[in-house]
Amino acid sequence: MEELIIRISRWFFGVILALVMFVSLEVWLINRQNSPAKVVQLTVLENEKVAINSANVVQAAADVETTVVADNARPILIRKYLEKYKSPLAPYSEMIFELSETYGFEYYWIVAIAQQESNLCKKIPEDSHNCWGYGINSAGTLKFENYELALKSYAEYLKRAYFDKGLNTAELIMKKYCPHSNGSWAYGVNHFIEEIESGNF
Repeated sequence: MEELIIRISRWFFGVILALVMFVSLEVWLINRQNSPAKVVQLTVLENEKVAINSANVVQAAADVETTVVADNARPILIRKYLEKYKSPLAPYSEMIFELSETYGFEYYWIVAIAQQESNLCKKIPEDSHNCWGYGINSAGTLKFENYELALKSYAEYLKRAYFDKGLNTAELIMKKYCPHSNGSWAYGVNHFIEEIESGNF
């Protein structure tokens, strides 16, 4: 009887180990095809007695897949949103996502503020490539040679002037970005964020 229990335990552990290896392989393949995505690792320690319920392993696999898909969906959401509105920023969707990751803020800020300020770069000062209305005042207009330089400058500006100072909601950003707004600026930005995140556009 004891030998039978040992055999069943080994068989069960083998099945669980195979499932974990399969999930890890799937995650690795997804990461190779759709980078950047968060790397998720599942490890079973052989030298520890671990009671694993097979239902938990299946749920863990589903959670891994959901996380990876959600992460990979963000640059796709940016691209589809920009394409939907025929924005000249559409070719830079991957760069927008990477800049938000580099500077540690949510992927939608650059796009949502551009939508609020310039209808996604369709209403900007001539030859400025400035879609966010920053650096535009009575002293002059901040201009860039191309959208790539504009995006890099704006991402750094958002991080330094707002997020690093705890201004991390549309309402808080508005107080400094356009202090004379009656609240419509924050309302518009929040609306565009919801639109981007929902995918319903």
